[in-house]
Amino acid sequence: MSGAGRVPDVADVADLLADLSADRRELFALRLERWWPDVRDGLLAVHAPEDVAALERRLLRSAARAYAERDPELHRLDLARTLAPDWFQRPGMLGYAAYTDRLTGTADAPGTLADVRERLPLLAELGVTYLHLMPLLLPREGDSDGGYAVADYRRVRPDLGTTQDVRALAADLRSRGISLVLDVVLNHVAREHPWARAARTGSPEERARYRAYFHVFDDRGVPDAYERTLPEVFPGTAPGSFTWDDELSGWVWTTFNAFQWDLDWSCPDVLAEMVDVVLHLAGLGVEVLRLDAVAFLWKRMGTACQNQPEVHALTQVLRGVTRVACPGVLLKAEAIVAPTDLVHYLGTGRHVGRVSDLAYHNSLMVQVWSMLATGDVRLASRALQAIPPVPASTSWITYVRCHDDVGWAVSDEDAAAAGLGGYAHRSFLSDWYSGAFPGSSATGLVFQADPATGDRRISGSTAALVGLEAAVARGGRLGQEDVDLAVGRLLLAHALVMAWGGIPVLWTGDELGHPGDDGWAAEPGHEADNRWVHRPRMSAELLEQRHDPSTVPGAVFAGVRHLARTRASLPHLHAAVAAQVLDPGDPGVLAVLRRHPEGPLLVLANVTEGWRPFPAERLAAHGVAGALDALSGRVPPLGGDGQLWLSPYEVVWLVGDQP
Repeated sequence: MSGAGRVPDVADVADLLADLSADRRELFALRLERWWPDVRDGLLAVHAPEDVAALERRLLRSAARAYAERDPELHRLDLARTLAPDWFQRPGMLGYAAYTDRLTGTADAPGTLADVRERLPLLAELGVTYLHLMPLLLPREGDSDGGYAVADYRRVRPDLGTTQDVRALAADLRSRGISLVLDVVLNHVAREHPWARAARTGSPEERARYRAYFHVFDDRGVPDAYERTLPEVFPGTAPGSFTWDDELSGWVWTTFNAFQWDLDWSCPDVLAEMVDVVLHLAGLGVEVLRLDAVAFLWKRMGTACQNQPEVHALTQVLRGVTRVACPGVLLKAEAIVAPTDLVHYLGTGRHVGRVSDLAYHNSLMVQVWSMLATGDVRLASRALQAIPPVPASTSWITYVRCHDDVGWAVSDEDAAAAGLGGYAHRSFLSDWYSGAFPGSSATGLVFQADPATGDRRISGSTAALVGLEAAVARGGRLGQEDVDLAVGRLLLAHALVMAWGGIPVLWTGDELGHPGDDGWAAEPGHEADNRWVHRPRMSAELLEQRHDPSTVPGAVFAGVRHLARTRASLPHLHAAVAAQVLDPGDPGVLAVLRRHPEGPLLVLANVTEGWRPFPAERLAAHGVAGALDALSGRVPPLGGDGQLWLSPYEVVWLVGDQP
């Protein structure tokens, strides 16, 4: 390793690169020159200078080994993406997320990684370019928090397949222009993971080494001090953040569940081990890594132990190493945090362009559901306007629903600015989407009610939350008002998400208006977790109906596919083009403007069950007077009063001419 402040010398890893051609060795050296300063800077932000040199050598060897062993096809992909760094920001990107065993198969014969190929025609019809398969690395037996309690990062659940099956599927997807996305759980491992097992039952030397991988305390003094400012993630089923373990003879930090042990990222060995995990998955052909629970990595007394500055330094290290070894791989931050904290995961200040490439736009999702419940856009407009801009080289992941519950991330400040009480509005949303509020047709379930704070999150499929599930269960069909309005709400939600820019991701079955699983509690291990209600197995019957426009699945599928195809044709929806939420005129119409060199794009969405106007003078002011609606293919006529009138739940994408 060369002197402090300098890029490492390739000679330090010559043994690992010896079998490569001269141009490949030169390329590695050039990547080191470009990206290694980010690695070193991140290391110095979290570790003492005297500890950095040895850790840096270890990470350098990991990067060199991964680079040398990289499959030629993946190496070519790295080169192509280096030449087109905005590949993931383009409007043709469309995501799809699913559990492998529920995408195909039945309860008696669940699907496998090999079976995923059966759904390639569906993905192709939608135009999917990004497939996120939910946790499939080997979890602990029994309750595994849906696979997020990992017992081995290098093995796959045997009922799903093997790591070679992952490699083969990734190659098949890549040949079809689809990137494979997998989770890497950073904050914790299962109690049964080899590191935790060695800390509990290993030799004295192993216990000493691996105990340092975790936050362990001999008594309740320090844990009690931390608990004073720590929120509870699962207050109903896993209260508190520390668990006594007899074999460990100590209190171990367990943010999520007692069987999920938080890693101590201040331990250099933890960082080095997790870098190897990331590079291992990249070597299998995984193109996007979802950094699960990344917000929780660093602990600091007197705080909520989320969003600490060191989290971003650590992410910078991970990104820098992958840029050297496998620059075609993206990092996606799973940080469901307040909007003002969220933007930091895409980079602000010294971390601009140096941390995650992607992050979930949780706030957009929450505000879509808030607008549909209230028929009012004023809160959403205020909240979305307040989100700071993100680097033009990054992208949001936008979504209507996902595998998780919906938490009402509405700040008291945003609510007050819209004339609402924060607590009251959050309570209203829980009542509305659980069907407890008069007039609501939603059939969601309350998840993890917290008596201390009054917070109640919501489980339920998109179809359940928009009222479609209830309307169909009553025997409703297309053409009946309750069904048509519910379909309108569903398509409006997707139209807003797809018009935001970034990568919109469909949750399994949303393209069909798929209902939830009313038998979720009967499956062993699921009875205490009602999130499984919105993780149903794909219905072969509904899938068959997707080409029949007289059916609900057919109408929803046609609508979602049309949105995706229209989106792919509009350069205005490139993620580098900012979305500007306009001040609302009519409280029932959300207006979002995107200014592109080819001209403006104005998105208007009527979030109510009645007709709503948008003034012609505002259309002219934004350069879309007489503009074509990309969704309908026509120029919307103005009413006799000179206003553009939107029908219930109508969305238009008005494309203006180049100025």
